Amino acid sequence: MLKIVTYNVNGIRQRITQFGSLLKLLDSLDADIICFQEIKATKQELTADLIMAQGYESFFSCTRTCGKGRTGYSGVATFCRVRSAFSSTEVALPVAAEEGFTGLLGTCGNESSSEVFSDLECLKEFRKDELLKIDSEGRCVITDHGHFVLFNVYGPRAAPEDEERIQFKANFFKIMQKRWELLQQEKRRIIVVGDLNIAPSAVDRCEPGPDFEKNEFRRWFRSLLVKNGGSFLDLFREKHPERADAYTCWPVHTGAEEFNFGSRIDHILASGVCLHHIQGNDDHNLGVCHVEECDIMTQFRRWKPGISLSWKGGRATKLEGSDHVPVFVTLKDIPDIQIHSTPPLSARYMPEIRGSQQTIVSILMKRQMTERVGAGTLTSPATQDDDDIDLIGRIEEASYSCSVSSTDLNTLSSSVMNSCENEPCTSKESQDAATAGNRLIRSIPGVPKKKKMKQNQHSQLSLTSFFQKIPGTCDSVEKSTKDASDNLESTVISPDYVKETTETINKEGNFDESASSQEHNPPTDCCPENDRKTAVMEWQRIQQRMQDSIPLCEGHREPCVARIVKKSGPNFGRRFYACARAEGPASNPETRCDFFRWADTKSRQKK
Repeated sequence: MLKIVTYNVNGIRQRITQFGSLLKLLDSLDADIICFQEIKATKQELTADLIMAQGYESFFSCTRTCGKGRTGYSGVATFCRVRSAFSSTEVALPVAAEEGFTGLLGTCGNESSSEVFSDLECLKEFRKDELLKIDSEGRCVITDHGHFVLFNVYGPRAAPEDEERIQFKANFFKIMQKRWELLQQEKRRIIVVGDLNIAPSAVDRCEPGPDFEKNEFRRWFRSLLVKNGGSFLDLFREKHPERADAYTCWPVHTGAEEFNFGSRIDHILASGVCLHHIQGNDDHNLGVCHVEECDIMTQFRRWKPGISLSWKGGRATKLEGSDHVPVFVTLKDIPDIQIHSTPPLSARYMPEIRGSQQTIVSILMKRQMTERVGAGTLTSPATQDDDDIDLIGRIEEASYSCSVSSTDLNTLSSSVMNSCENEPCTSKESQDAATAGNRLIRSIPGVPKKKKMKQNQHSQLSLTSFFQKIPGTCDSVEKSTKDASDNLESTVISPDYVKETTETINKEGNFDESASSQEHNPPTDCCPENDRKTAVMEWQRIQQRMQDSIPLCEGHREPCVARIVKKSGPNFGRRFYACARAEGPASNPETRCDFFRWADTKSRQKK
């Protein structure tokens, strides 16, 4: 048996934290080939703990784009469980691997199809930069497993009003389909897995709207299927043609998972003949002859029975896990293939992981050389001071010594900076080199790092900073606080701020002085105990006033939750009230009702 799993992890760091390690995450899925989507990491952010696990070979494609909101977005990874990465006959270990599907990012292994793909006549309508843009978001990894070619795909999402993303999504699937057609001409079997961001039919979406069937991408997906004249099988529907409420993804911020109010957008498709080499019989194909089972791994759902009563508009409950669940397929009668080794695209060969050791000397010298060439002041190494060379040599020696003490490293660090203090620096290059040396020394293990103050624009303010301060006695401060509270009725107070600040008051009514002392501390000549009591009383009054101002929904007569319009348009940033219950089918009275009311126009945010 060969088991393949596809899983939109919604951030690989978060899932590794959830399971304790990458190895535990992979082992929990218990599959030979595991395809992750939406890893949310750039190539520069990849570290060994994110991509290397004992017994697995991994292949990544990360986003390269710097577009607004898309840095570190998307990304896919394929993990293959193998006994050996070299001289292996295992099908799980690919014979070739490729990042992207346009053929422009390069391939590792068999280059027969990818090296000519971007030059095909069918792609002449696309410029080279357009093809590169398709692969720049890290949405596909292709692995060739001998008997079949596996596409790990994260399909783009496009809002109905976003014409640019709609066009990008159309180009993405059009070009990928051309790649499939090229492989089919070569008589290759194809398996496509991943989050395609398409629910194919009404049964795959909770309460589809009136325009559901008109979606161009839905029509494109259905055109791929064998029953509509295409060449692919939707393996889940082949095994479970009538199953309803079979969803793989749920809205994140509405609690919809509680009532299974989701959609099926994670798929496994298969195309090609079976391995039995029977010609002229349509019943003998890869899906029919070799697919043992294909199903949704519902045990990975975030929502568990017993937490429904604590939803409260999403504020009281944080569901742990991805908003997707994995989907698996098991293949039978898949024989071994010829002896091969892991392709060069494997993460074990990535410079970020394998690395190329650089000394501090080489880094300092390269920087100094570059700056001197740019300034036209390049000098011969022979003119360097002997003391400088000796100092750099000591730094280099320390960088390779794992047993060097932090005291010795601090001494070297001080030596670098003092070299310019004891002997006046005659050039900017020397000062820059000294600064760089000091910075690099602190990067050596064992050197204490200087902590930087975190400048947060949302730093917690104290209560007294919002009322008039009158210098003098404690009575005057209390009087000014009382005056401000008397005028509270005419004061507009941001509910966001109230929510953030009231978190510093615990359930017993105690004020968290440590959280409120970061800025605007009260005068030291006042009575701290009286100030504390005053603060607690004032915030209790504010809480009560805010609670009284929240409307009750008509369906359940329960306090609503405040939300903000995030969709671009004339109402962007405007606050409104909605039912606080979790989203679900309209036929279920326990789900969110359709109550809606705009908040006071005074709370409307500036555009």
